[in-house]
Amino acid sequence: MVEEAEKKSKAKVLDLSGNFVREVTLPLVFMEEYRPDLIKRAVLAMQSNRRQPKGPNPLSGRKTSAESWGVGRGVSRVPRVKTGNRAARAPQTVGGRRAHPPKPEEVLKRKINKKERRKAIKSAIAATMDTDLVRRRGHKFSDAVELPIVVEDALATLEKTSEVEKTLNSIGVWDDVLRAKERKVRAGKGKMRGRRYKPRKSVLIVISGDEETPVDRDIRVGAKNLPGVDISSVEELNAELLAPGTHPGRLTIWTESSISKLAAMHGVM
Repeated sequence: MVEEAEKKSKAKVLDLSGNFVREVTLPLVFMEEYRPDLIKRAVLAMQSNRRQPKGPNPLSGRKTSAESWGVGRGVSRVPRVKTGNRAARAPQTVGGRRAHPPKPEEVLKRKINKKERRKAIKSAIAATMDTDLVRRRGHKFSDAVELPIVVEDALATLEKTSEVEKTLNSIGVWDDVLRAKERKVRAGKGKMRGRRYKPRKSVLIVISGDEETPVDRDIRVGAKNLPGVDISSVEELNAELLAPGTHPGRLTIWTESSISKLAAMHGVM
């Protein structure tokens, strides 16, 4: 048990060729309790904040001279226009109002407590260390890969897509990028509204954010055209990046300095 605990508290640092260089002590955050309920709430809170209120014109379907006969005649009649017998205004008529349209005053945002959101992010970080969870999420990587994947800081300076591809191939995660390249047509009307294909998520690369390399000359440029690959600094990490679609266990690559920054924030094992 002691050897197993020591093994979990350490991670191998790889160079850009995928070779072992040294070991690094993992931050305490990687031992956080797995809370899929909090992770889901945190992701849904972020998604709900992007929604915009919508609703029809209050007079839509009501701009007509149609009037109802009223009660007391022993018959049931929908409102009819003045110049004939055509029905109007009622929800079941052509050009009539909607029965239950979307309301602009509806509260769309889902809130989450600050401490719960922070715990959700910590839990999502710890989930990236679970090999079974990452595979169940659909990610493809070599059996020789040990999670978490930690790479030297030179990874953050790669500005050529070919260099990033070569490094990901050496580490053993390039198959996951190829998996994300395959797209499927979305079901429903979303395909007519600029969302024809359902994008997939692949590798998340976490850098420290303190690199001296200019933003336009680092891995953000080198990996921006790779399908499903996201780049984030430690400060920018959120529940949706770590658990897209509320499903935790994203395949994540950490730079050595990002691990050090996490350790400074949360302590080491």
